[in-house]
Amino acid sequence: MSKTYYAILKITPWANEMDVRRAYRDLSKLYHPDTTQLPKEEAVEYFRQINEAYATLSNAERRSNYDRLIQFSRFQYRSNAQDDQVFDNGIKSKLKMPKNLQTVNDDGLPTERPLSGGELFALLMIGVTLVFCLVLAFLVAWLRGDSLLPQAIT
Repeated sequence: MSKTYYAILKITPWANEMDVRRAYRDLSKLYHPDTTQLPKEEAVEYFRQINEAYATLSNAERRSNYDRLIQFSRFQYRSNAQDDQVFDNGIKSKLKMPKNLQTVNDDGLPTERPLSGGELFALLMIGVTLVFCLVLAFLVAWLRGDSLLPQAIT
């Protein structure tokens, strides 16, 4: 397998069901054998690959099995165990957990997922909340007349 199904549909492994469907629809319109300018044999082969990729990635169970087959994990974890595993379609594979998400050949899988705008905003809000709580604690202690520094230091 030279290209992953994700690379065939030109999507990332984190794409949701709507992204998979949208990519399939756009590519099938572009490469359908009746509407494309490509030679008939090439168009039929590429259209077959698009259909196969969509059939696998649109079904949650098949997608999960496929992700295990290409050694992709939405959660970055490592396992030292390397076991032989037989998948539903009869393929026996020696699983090796990659050090990161980068594969040997550049098949479209990203090495890291960048933080989204919402995640960055959440981190900012956590930081602001932490600073606000510290300032509030010192302000309440100062207003009560408590010593801000221990007696041993002063």
